[in-house]
Amino acid sequence: MDTFASLLHGFAIALTPYNLMWASVGVIMGTAIGVLPGIGPALTVALLLPVTFQLDPTSAFIMFAGIYYGAVYGGSTTAILLNTPGESASIVTALDGHAMARTGRAGAALATAAIGSFVAGTIGTLALTFVAPFMVKVALRFGPAEYFALMVLALVTVTAVLGSSLIRGLISLMAGLMLGLVGIDIQTGQTRFTFGVPELLDGIDIVVVAVGLFAVGETIYVATRARYETEELYKIRGSLWMTPVEWARSWKPWLRGAFIGFPLGALPAGGSEIPTFLSYLTEKRLAKNPEEFGKGAIEGVAGPEAANNASAAGVLAPMLALGLPTSATAAVMLAALQQYGLQPGPQLFQNNPELVWGMIASLYIGNVMLLVLNLPLVGIWVKLLSIPRPWLYAGILVFASLGTYTLNNNVVDLVILWVIGLAGFGMRVYEIPVAPCIVALILGPMAEQHFRRALMIAQGDPSVFFTHPLSAAILAIAALLLFVPMVLRLRQRQKMAVA
Repeated sequence: MDTFASLLHGFAIALTPYNLMWASVGVIMGTAIGVLPGIGPALTVALLLPVTFQLDPTSAFIMFAGIYYGAVYGGSTTAILLNTPGESASIVTALDGHAMARTGRAGAALATAAIGSFVAGTIGTLALTFVAPFMVKVALRFGPAEYFALMVLALVTVTAVLGSSLIRGLISLMAGLMLGLVGIDIQTGQTRFTFGVPELLDGIDIVVVAVGLFAVGETIYVATRARYETEELYKIRGSLWMTPVEWARSWKPWLRGAFIGFPLGALPAGGSEIPTFLSYLTEKRLAKNPEEFGKGAIEGVAGPEAANNASAAGVLAPMLALGLPTSATAAVMLAALQQYGLQPGPQLFQNNPELVWGMIASLYIGNVMLLVLNLPLVGIWVKLLSIPRPWLYAGILVFASLGTYTLNNNVVDLVILWVIGLAGFGMRVYEIPVAPCIVALILGPMAEQHFRRALMIAQGDPSVFFTHPLSAAILAIAALLLFVPMVLRLRQRQKMAVA
């Protein structure tokens, strides 16, 4: 009953005219961002962090949640009509969605993507409503040793899963941990790595790093890789509705996608790419006509789009309940929490229930808004593709610089922004994932605090991390996730060498 009462209280907050306005701003902006290739929700939230500093935290997070869900919705539009996914999770949608558009069935592809997103988003939000409080009850039993182990697990999984190699992931992780060490040591009061710069005594602002890595680095990378010639855009012919046969072929993939997406999204480093690929493979195996896949099978659009939206809700569960980001967007949203001086994790539910439940309630409202907006206004979203790319990217860079400067009104932040932005560009060129860096910057200082507290309680005995059963189990899982892929790669190389 507590969950229902909290959710009703959340609806009372989210349905106020002021918060409804920010929810609508979020979903409209998110859909537009999802449609534009190369600009994802992480970049957008990072870009808006400095601008929303004066905004009420609850309203800001209602808008961020709308942007996140909206970008997940909007990414399918360009994937289907242009064969250019708006964000990485829509890559699978492009396989059959664009094939449907080429044969004049773009309307049905857009409809099954929109309705599937609504169904799975609602199921995922329902799961979030009941899973997050359960996670909080478990987390409240954690001590410093267990929290340290949990953060090590998050750091290891993000590093091991993302990127093309473990070494590149570790490079990104170490860079984030080093940035997190800058400033004054909380326990000793000693300065660390400030190099005599007074502005660095409080540490490097997470917002500056997030904007630098995602807004500046990503934009420069996309701009240098973009093709500015006109691409072929397939027009929508006929009705934007589905035939009874298409409805019959879509509803099961919607449900399967939802139940695949949410739990995988909630796992550390689960994200949305893995559930969409898994959903596509599942639908292909269960299909009566698997030869249609890749040529315009509607199940190949319905399942992955449902998994994509359900995983978005799954990502929010550990972020809100445990303070653990499982995707780049969640990491940037955690940075936003710290910008407002809020402590992510179980204390957030106790100290700021209005923010948590207002945000969860706004997801239900945002889902309805997105369903109403997506199909009737698809023509307007497509027109966004006519914006000249140089104007778009230049505008993002100017906006990022102005927003960062307004944080503390000093030039040091601007210098840090562009140094980190250029470093982020280099990381993308050499295929070094940026997510481990921002996750390490957020979790590194927190892990250090819990590590020191655990040692103080145990009077300096390091065995405390292995004598507590839960802490030992979590560290064992982290070790397996780190070393098992390395062993498998070595075996594969040995087999190739023998062959």
